[in-house]
Amino acid sequence: MVEIELDGQKVSVQEGSMVMHAAEKAGTYIPHFCYHKKLSIAANCRMCLVDVEKAPKPMPACATPVTQGMIVRTKSDKAIKAQQGVMEFLLINHPLDCPICDQGGECQLQDLAVGYGASKSRYTEEKRVVFHKNVGPLISMEEMSRCIHCTRCVRFGQEIAGVMELGMAHRGEHSEIQTFVGRTVDSELSGNMIDICPVGALTSKPFRYSARTWELSRRKSVSPHDSTGANLVVQVKNHQVMRVVPLENDDVNECWIADRDRFSYEALNSDARLTAPMIKQGGAWKQVDWTTALEYVANGLKSIKRDHGAAAIGALGSAHSTVEELHLLSAIVRGLGSDNIDHRLRHSDFGNAAAAGEARWLGLPIAKLSELDRALVIGSNLRKDHPLFAARLRFAARRGAAVHRVGVNNDDWLMPLGAGISAAPSAWVQTLADVAAAIGVGAPLAGTATDEAKAIATSLASGASKAILLGNAAAEHPQAASLLALANWIGQQTGATVGYLTEAANTVGAQLVKAQPVSGGLNAGQMLNGSALKAVVLLNTDPVLDSANAAAAAKTLDAAEMVVVLSPFKTGIEYADVLLPIAPFTETSGSFVNAEGRLQSFVGVVRPLAETRPAWKVLRVLGNLLGLEGFNQDSSEQVREQALSGDLSARLNNATTAAPVAGARGAGVERFGNLPIYVSDALVRHSTSLQLTTDGREAVTVGLPKSLWQQLGLSDGDLVRVVQDGGAAQLPARLEAGLPDGVARVPAGLPQTAALGAVFGTVSVSKV
Repeated sequence: MVEIELDGQKVSVQEGSMVMHAAEKAGTYIPHFCYHKKLSIAANCRMCLVDVEKAPKPMPACATPVTQGMIVRTKSDKAIKAQQGVMEFLLINHPLDCPICDQGGECQLQDLAVGYGASKSRYTEEKRVVFHKNVGPLISMEEMSRCIHCTRCVRFGQEIAGVMELGMAHRGEHSEIQTFVGRTVDSELSGNMIDICPVGALTSKPFRYSARTWELSRRKSVSPHDSTGANLVVQVKNHQVMRVVPLENDDVNECWIADRDRFSYEALNSDARLTAPMIKQGGAWKQVDWTTALEYVANGLKSIKRDHGAAAIGALGSAHSTVEELHLLSAIVRGLGSDNIDHRLRHSDFGNAAAAGEARWLGLPIAKLSELDRALVIGSNLRKDHPLFAARLRFAARRGAAVHRVGVNNDDWLMPLGAGISAAPSAWVQTLADVAAAIGVGAPLAGTATDEAKAIATSLASGASKAILLGNAAAEHPQAASLLALANWIGQQTGATVGYLTEAANTVGAQLVKAQPVSGGLNAGQMLNGSALKAVVLLNTDPVLDSANAAAAAKTLDAAEMVVVLSPFKTGIEYADVLLPIAPFTETSGSFVNAEGRLQSFVGVVRPLAETRPAWKVLRVLGNLLGLEGFNQDSSEQVREQALSGDLSARLNNATTAAPVAGARGAGVERFGNLPIYVSDALVRHSTSLQLTTDGREAVTVGLPKSLWQQLGLSDGDLVRVVQDGGAAQLPARLEAGLPDGVARVPAGLPQTAALGAVFGTVSVSKV
């Protein structure tokens, strides 16, 4: 530790710290623009100049290392005059357009100009003009004349997002922040550049000119998308969500959020919202009141139970639903005498489950991902599935960690990577067996120690902190239990923790509240693959887009006598008999349990739209109408207390007794049904801006390996016809050189591929 004197106060800080860090510890504010605690030090704005005793001139606090006995004055005349001089230079070319600037009212430059700016400018020449740039549907760069060249956005891209999409061209007052040769900004974390821009140069395109900051009320919430459980501040005007920004929580999301966390709010105000209960009569939809709709559902369920037995009733709930909603859905199904309840619609191996009431989880705290020395990621497109987890592993990789992967191809994760193995999904088990063989004797499945396997094994054997992380595709794999068994064995031999990245906001919570069969009921795969269910209740999900076999799900739902859909959107018009409008996360209270097992509760930030009602209230009333016990809760807090009690950490379990079995490859081209980032749930599917991004537009393409590409004689932009289980899809093709031979990446979760079968099945591909 080094002790310095700061404005007469003794402060002790770590050796190697800067004066700015000492000031932060002491609670002393030093004006700055380019400095950001999560980014590297640039020292190019010079606004943080301070008076250091014995220094010949003012020194930048962000880039001046502390020394023992150093005396620093931040409020002396020397420091103040230096800061005023810097402010005058910053304002020379800055346009005087604060009244029309979207940053007005929350602008760092505006705030500091009040304290350090002069009442008028001595500069009478023409101000410089920087022409606007179009960098995509999310970020507006239409007033780049406001830019003060702090380079926060550039450093964020390089260090956090992992890709330098913005850079500074030219020199002096001709400097400009711009993209390379006019490209768009496509990072899945790009919206954070808006937050860290200290002026109005980078603003939110969807939010632009829709409200002033002082008109907005700010309320805390939790992201309903991936398993990070990012903390949010939802900003509201006139009972309408206008903007979403991050709430800092170093243990979860630091001060960042992914673009789908930030911009999916557009769906909340879209025309796709379901605003009143509806019943299908004579093939036509009729709007009814809540009493009529719920009585119709209750009478229908009672009738089907009487005529066909309780086993003819099933329910499927999305893991993007809250703990409270899934608990009550499970209670209704089991209260009727059925155990046909599940949230694992995309899974193929239902034998890979923790004991009833326990849950698969990350295996370590989220914050520890940044501190890993070694990591092996299995079956994940990390950047798109878990953008904030990818940012933490990227940080670890930049400080020397070795990150390895086993997956279907070599997607660019924008970080330094160690040895990796690309293999067809059917070969993943054997690939892990090869890594196990390279570690030593006693592996549970015979393998061959290939060079790549040896490199991964040697790396995992070293390092102090290490983890084996199974991604979404590994959890949904037909041999998920074998993958987990091998991962656990490798972890035991190398001292690595083993865990699942987990697919949705409440995947862990869904397991904890037993939203899956516990006493012989049908799982999601059985319910959606030709079962004889007569009544199906769907909570916040569309199985045609959200299941492992879209075609089979559609046939099953068409054959059912009654399908009840609880959704915020007009979902399931084709197969549903009843549509009940339920509130999205901003209009209801509830809880999610994230990947690390952290329970996070939130409340509604706006009132429900039109006739929309919170799902937990709808399910509670439905339970009463069915005459079931245990449906007398007055608040979501009471439901949560019933659903989850005691120490949750004691119920997190990744152990398995399964014996791994090698996979067999079927005839034909093997399909890998990846889930594109902006079709992961209903909210992002209905967000216009997210669908206009490069990720959104390019989701509907088939990726083919070089061998198949050449065999079919394809060129860029050609269409291919994909046929599977009697269904067909015609889609644009693109060359993916990293794909193994005989594998086609055919995306799931899209209407264009809903006629196809299993996401891990076989397909035939031909040129159109």
